[in-house]
Amino acid sequence: MRTAARFLLNVPDVWTEMDMSGEQMATARAEALSATDNPRERARINDLFRQGREISRSARDHGALFSAGTATFYDDGLFLAYAMVFAVTTPEGMELTLPVLSAQLGLSDATGVAPKDRVITSATVPSVGRVARVTGTEETRITADINVKLLTMHTMMPVPGSPQEFLVVTCASPNLPLKEQVYDLFDAVTGTFRFVSQDGGITPDPA
Repeated sequence: MRTAARFLLNVPDVWTEMDMSGEQMATARAEALSATDNPRERARINDLFRQGREISRSARDHGALFSAGTATFYDDGLFLAYAMVFAVTTPEGMELTLPVLSAQLGLSDATGVAPKDRVITSATVPSVGRVARVTGTEETRITADINVKLLTMHTMMPVPGSPQEFLVVTCASPNLPLKEQVYDLFDAVTGTFRFVSQDGGITPDPA
């Protein structure tokens, strides 16, 4: 069996691997604000970008290995979404349970209560196989005074040859009314994940 040396994840062309709290985020915010004169919509845009900055900062603080996102203004409004990859190691003799995952990633509900719409299921990632997946609308505390409601999808990718290690692909968006479309998008993005060996081959070898 090949040993995984790195991972790859494809994101849509309009997404950018970036520090969303920097110059690119400021440029995207200015473009979104210039597209509307509606005070209520401008306030909503400012609020979404504030959330975006805090989400990205929180991801860095929790050791994200990869982070990409989009802030795109469409005719019907602003769309924000993020994809992040975290490394999780479970202690010897301990399974990767939801409490363990939440504690390591800092992605548990702000009140300590699981989201009412949380779904624990499995999914098939073509280059990985059957994996565990958790979806739900999480209220995540990202600063001492800011809680953000996010549509989230966490997909656990077991690292080949390392039974205690996982890479977790976390996708999130504050665009709650677009739940069905957002989850379809997240599933498509996560489905591109693959481990790559030192010689450039996919590992494990696809069937």
